[in-house]
Amino acid sequence: MPQATVLKADGKGGGTVDLAETLFAAPINESLIHQAVVRQLAGRRLGTSNTLTRGEVNGGGKKPWRQKGTGRARQGTKTAPHWVGGGVVFGPHPRSYEQRMPAKMRRSALRGVLSAKQADGELRVVEGFGLDEIKTTTMVERLVGWNAAGKVLLVLPARDENVELSCRNLREVRVILADSLNVVDLMEADTVVFTRDALVRAQEVYA
Repeated sequence: MPQATVLKADGKGGGTVDLAETLFAAPINESLIHQAVVRQLAGRRLGTSNTLTRGEVNGGGKKPWRQKGTGRARQGTKTAPHWVGGGVVFGPHPRSYEQRMPAKMRRSALRGVLSAKQADGELRVVEGFGLDEIKTTTMVERLVGWNAAGKVLLVLPARDENVELSCRNLREVRVILADSLNVVDLMEADTVVFTRDALVRAQEVYA
């Protein structure tokens, strides 16, 4: 069973904790993870772009000029696509970009990402943040002490205003709840920091 060192607020070790094998030692299926990432990113697209077809453009009820005798090419309506201000051919219309993916596959992809983070040494487990007030400088000191470099994902068991507001001005730090883990946020993070309680919650939900 994999284990992780539990770090105190000052960065010193405070014992170890067992990690669920089903969550942190699962098979890593790269193609499945890729599919889960594409699905999640596609789901973020609004799909609200819209263009007017020739039947939706205002006007066009009368021929621009008579059929014969003018020397010009015959035209039937000003709403035709080749006219300026006319309709658009094959333009975008409101649609959903959502992709379906079975829950078991999504869960397997999430477990694979967590296992990869654990195998690469990018996972941290901390006893707590020790924040009695909203203080960004204190949060930065905590992250440095935990050797949490690059883009950091903080996983909390529940909402914590002191932690969330202390990280608000840190561009590379993102806060998420343990029961809201997702593949994209985990993939983007260079370091994932779990509190001990958040780890217990995540293993209850996903293991």
